[in-house]
Amino acid sequence: MNNNLAIALNLKENFEETLQAFSDLNLIIDANGVILDYRPGYFLTPDIPEISLGEKIQDLFLPPVTEMFDQALSATQKTGNVNAFEYKLMLSEREYWFDARLVPISGDRVIFTARDITKCKEAENRMKQQVRQLAVLRSIDLAIASGLDLNLLLAMLLDQLNELMQIDAVAILLQNSKTHLLEFTAGKGFRSTSLQYTHLKLGEGCAGRVALDRKLINVSDLKANQMEFGRSPLFLAEDFVAYYGVPLIAKGRVLGVLEMFHRSTLNPDADWLNFLNMVAGQAAIAIDSAIMFRELQKSNIELSLAYDATIEGLTRALDLRDRETEEHTRRVSDTTVKLAVHLGMSNTDLVHIRRGAILHDIGKVAIPDRILFKPGPLADDEWNIMRRHPGIAVDLLSSISYLAQALEIPHWHHEKWDGSGYPDHLSGEAIPFSARLFALVDVYDALTSNRPYRTAWSKQKTLQYIEGESGRHFDPAIVPKFVSYMNSHPN
Repeated sequence: MNNNLAIALNLKENFEETLQAFSDLNLIIDANGVILDYRPGYFLTPDIPEISLGEKIQDLFLPPVTEMFDQALSATQKTGNVNAFEYKLMLSEREYWFDARLVPISGDRVIFTARDITKCKEAENRMKQQVRQLAVLRSIDLAIASGLDLNLLLAMLLDQLNELMQIDAVAILLQNSKTHLLEFTAGKGFRSTSLQYTHLKLGEGCAGRVALDRKLINVSDLKANQMEFGRSPLFLAEDFVAYYGVPLIAKGRVLGVLEMFHRSTLNPDADWLNFLNMVAGQAAIAIDSAIMFRELQKSNIELSLAYDATIEGLTRALDLRDRETEEHTRRVSDTTVKLAVHLGMSNTDLVHIRRGAILHDIGKVAIPDRILFKPGPLADDEWNIMRRHPGIAVDLLSSISYLAQALEIPHWHHEKWDGSGYPDHLSGEAIPFSARLFALVDVYDALTSNRPYRTAWSKQKTLQYIEGESGRHFDPAIVPKFVSYMNSHPN
């Protein structure tokens, strides 16, 4: 036996051993995909044409698989390397997945193997689905932690459920705390507005029964069992077939119902149903949290309005004594807030600045009329009394906790940059910024307003005076910004 024959026999034995080692389809093909030899896999059924030697393997596949095969075969021939790809086939009304490999052997011959990886693929898909489910639950947890707005939360839930559950339409009905009716709150995937006007009593309709019984309800064929949905022509046009309703329960209280509609038959497995119940539970917690957050925001707004009303009431005590004081307070408050916005101060700071500006002279309620309304210059003893009004403001307001930060302006708006002001002779940056800012506005408004003992100054004269007091009375860093702002805004 010569060496060439021995090599050929060894190759033939190796091919046979290789083919026997696999339980799936094994073919030997040439460069064009013509089948030279084969061993059929166990999965071949009447759905696949009988394999014949001499025919092209491409004829066994549908176009998408044929294209992948041609690309892999071409790459194998060019590089001499093993090439692989995955494809799926419908066999006996079931989807099968295969791992295909092209292995060059000799000349232009190639071994094509197709291994059944359906179980692995199903396991992989289950894992991917579980990861997506965990991502949904995680996003709901983050929504709970972040206090997400209710409308944004519902939109996020609908988007994710619609995609993950592969459902045509999803709706959320929430129970109105006043009327106790289930009301349509959000929906996705509907062709019409048929459900947007839903108002159901507990026990009424599918959603009402879900809420009353606190149990999932499934209607597998809405066309055969229309129940209350058949009352609406618009709903009939939706062409829904399957329905699932799940209660949204948090802290033992029914918040509403999650409804899911599909336009073909649904055959969910246990995992799908378990996840539906799980996500409904988490969604209910998130919705409860969002509702509580919204109510808290509403309460805070109402409380803030009450605070502001209290502040306005305090200033009225002073305004009733002097109409000009009321007008002055309004002007300096508005200008100070606008200037603070221009300088980029935060919304939180603006609240305190506005309150402080409104209350800046509240201490004058205790100053005698003979001093407060004196038409001429004050005597030294009268000035000593007048200079008490910042301290009086602190005495009046310090017990009101929400005004603690607003006290900076009433307390120190008469301090001067060089330390010659009152009541504490603070200087430079030791004076709170809000008080330094307000001092500019207060002096500007005072000088440009008529007083019993002098007429109002012009805008230009007042700004020139303020520039001259930069570094003495006023913060030199703020003065140029103030002058620029006032020049660019009409009185």
